[in-house]
Amino acid sequence: MELSVLKIDGNESGKKVTLDESIFGIEPNDHAIYLDVKQYLANQRQGTHKTKDRSEVSYSTKKMGRQKGGGGARHGSIKSNIYVGGGRAFGPKPHLYGFKLNKKLKQLARFSALSYKAQENAIVMVEPFALEASKTKEFIKILDNLKANGRRTLFVLPENSDNIFLSSRNLQNVNVITVDEINTYAIMNSYQLVLVDGVQDILAERRK
Repeated sequence: MELSVLKIDGNESGKKVTLDESIFGIEPNDHAIYLDVKQYLANQRQGTHKTKDRSEVSYSTKKMGRQKGGGGARHGSIKSNIYVGGGRAFGPKPHLYGFKLNKKLKQLARFSALSYKAQENAIVMVEPFALEASKTKEFIKILDNLKANGRRTLFVLPENSDNIFLSSRNLQNVNVITVDEINTYAIMNSYQLVLVDGVQDILAERRK
């Protein structure tokens, strides 16, 4: 797949790049994408939820009434879950939700997500640029020039740039990451990918 590299003013720079078919042109594997996204979301969960059971609530341990002759059911503790304020039966306990996936499967998922974006013509290549200061207005202007404003956009940089990151962090529909941070969820959660020239070479090099 061949794409024209755009300038930040939206005009073509005259350079064209060819995306690696083994990364941007494979047959997408939906199940790999599902597993990778599921793992990503599971890892975001803190897993600190906790309720008290009957051994942990603070109440008297005195037997509530005599065993027989009371005319009702037998009750040994007010801590029982059938009473208001009693311990909860089978309540949640702290635990980790994350699970393991093989590296090759995660790589397949990322390449599948990138291939979907390529099939949808949702990838824009832009030449490397830098912002002299962290100005959100300047970054919005760049997005407008690239016709990438208004819908969820993933901006992928070859290396970290503080000014670009700071300029974009107040924009709800824009996510700026480096190529080191690229993941299946971020790709699938965006309508459009803006790749800074050089990102495709790094991905191709790491595939080897």
